[in-house]
Amino acid sequence: MRADRTPGARAWAFAVWVLVAFFVLNLAGMIATVVLDSIGTHWFATWLPAGWTGRWYGMVWNEFQLPPILIVTVEVVAAVILLSGLIGVPAAYAMARRDFPGRRVAMLLFLLPLLVPPITYGIPLATVLYQAHLAGTIWGVILANLVPGVPFVILIMIPFIEQIDPRIEAAARVYGAGMGRLFGQVLVPLLTPGILAALLLVLVRTIAMFELTFLTAGPTSQTLVVALYYAVFAAGVRPQQSIDAMAVVYTVTTMMWLLITLRFVNPTQLVGRARR
Repeated sequence: MRADRTPGARAWAFAVWVLVAFFVLNLAGMIATVVLDSIGTHWFATWLPAGWTGRWYGMVWNEFQLPPILIVTVEVVAAVILLSGLIGVPAAYAMARRDFPGRRVAMLLFLLPLLVPPITYGIPLATVLYQAHLAGTIWGVILANLVPGVPFVILIMIPFIEQIDPRIEAAARVYGAGMGRLFGQVLVPLLTPGILAALLLVLVRTIAMFELTFLTAGPTSQTLVVALYYAVFAAGVRPQQSIDAMAVVYTVTTMMWLLITLRFVNPTQLVGRARR
């Protein structure tokens, strides 16, 4: 198919590229500003900081006790990913393959945590967890993050399951495969791209989930996003450079999670598989 070379089409393409370049330059400028400020001594009316130092990262590391926070973040994210997959994939299979009374109501209930802002159901959820003596612990944070995590997996997995021919499952049953072998040896290999896509989105959402984590976390169960909030709004006066250093730590940690995940997941293959 030949590209449109009319003046209007060229003007439109030029405008699109200008907007993309403007967005990229603004994003790069904001990131560069935060990074430079986090390693600068002071920065007022010059293009670059007056000097360079790494003491802001040392201040953040000691003041906010980053090692325990990083460990808690890894534990929460890993647990939410694992439990969301173990619960969400079978639930998505039941929703895709079974027609039962109240199916649409169940689907609506699964979608509500994705449609409603987390703060609206986060407060009553936190109240329930506090009454159950789970809020303030790492398990309370994990349970709170499962509320949007499991529906995310269900919503993404249903189209992947529906595109698998039911005759494949019927053939496996004819050869004596029970539900366990059918799921583990037939469906999971076919659903791997969808599972990886769903868990990748759960990973990103869990790392960035502030409201539910903030409402249910305690002193020993904070994740990085909550620690970043306290770095900005907690009592006391802190240098702006230390806050920027905390933001860099949060960004680098998130990017490391994504790079590790993308080492095993190819987003273009996931999109291509989903469209088949």
